[in-house]
Amino acid sequence: MDLQHIRSAILLSKKLNFTKTAEALHIVQPALSRKIKQLEEGINTPLFKRNKRNVELTEAGRYFIPEMEKLLLQYEFIIKRTNQIHKGEAGELKIGFTHSVMQSILPEILIDIRQNLPNIKTILKELNNRDQYIRLQSGELDIGFATNPLVPVGLKSKVLHIDNYAVLVPKGFDMERLQKNGFATFTKEPFIFPSKTDGPNYVNIIESICTGAGFIPNVVHETDSVSTSIRLIEAGMGVSLEPMSSIRGLHLPIDFHELSDTPQKAQLTMIWNPKLEFEHPKLFQILHQVNHVGPLEGETH
Repeated sequence: MDLQHIRSAILLSKKLNFTKTAEALHIVQPALSRKIKQLEEGINTPLFKRNKRNVELTEAGRYFIPEMEKLLLQYEFIIKRTNQIHKGEAGELKIGFTHSVMQSILPEILIDIRQNLPNIKTILKELNNRDQYIRLQSGELDIGFATNPLVPVGLKSKVLHIDNYAVLVPKGFDMERLQKNGFATFTKEPFIFPSKTDGPNYVNIIESICTGAGFIPNVVHETDSVSTSIRLIEAGMGVSLEPMSSIRGLHLPIDFHELSDTPQKAQLTMIWNPKLEFEHPKLFQILHQVNHVGPLEGETH
């Protein structure tokens, strides 16, 4: 018994005529009769009742044929999906991201992937920079989207978007002081920063905004969660620095000021393992076409 035997029986069950079925299969009628007989002998069950005038399904045939049609559909799906996976057009894509990336460029990228590669399932994990590095190197992630990452050796990266930082302050903060004294206004303010071990380059950059204004920040709380940081600021427990993309479009219970003239910028960066380019070639064609993305040769570190 093979697929051709089964397909022949399915077609015969629809036409209930050996001559017409043989013509549709482009074989002679005796060859069709042999296929049906071999199939019935293979399962040790008659599927058709036939005489010189009529062909009809047996009770067993009425069960067998629809079930085999289901199996054939599943078989064809498996073959198609296997081919798509081979071409990088299906399967799972594991993506890590930081909060600011999800608030800005990542939704647009995910929409493009979904529209062009509908059979790829995206698995999203919000992770700090350090955890993204580790999981990319181990293969637990396919692509990472991080802010000001320090990209490890063996991974590639591409800056997708550059954003200003903003200083986040409690409601009612005297913004006139900021206009008058610049960022030095925050010399004596308590700061809320991410953990340095989880994103050392990112923290070094936001620290340099403070040191550039002539002071070392007094960090009293550490958190990698933007929502936690906002709640602490709302409670009057400090101020913080975030990329504008982290807060743009949000209804905030706090105030903020965009640091447009500050030379330090938030670089929203895509990181990937080079092998991904071979496993998902069509994905990289799509990423090349995303408005924020330039040519994806990337920089090897």
